[in-house]
Amino acid sequence: MRIHVDMTLCESHGQCVFAAPEVFSFDDDDRLVHADTAPPELLDRVKAAAASCPVRAITISEHPS
Repeated sequence: MRIHVDMTLCESHGQCVFAAPEVFSFDDDDRLVHADTAPPELLDRVKAAAASCPVRAITISEHPS
């Protein structure tokens, strides 16, 4: 799956980090960092992360292309 975070929308609330820490985290400057892809077994967690984003900055595609 492909993961995209619109960094112009992201306000670093961190809900995605709680939902899917394997994919989302913060750097030393408290800016969100994330993987561009994730394995299928994390799909539910990544969907939960996207749904929990208060500004809807996260979009996912279940297909890698």
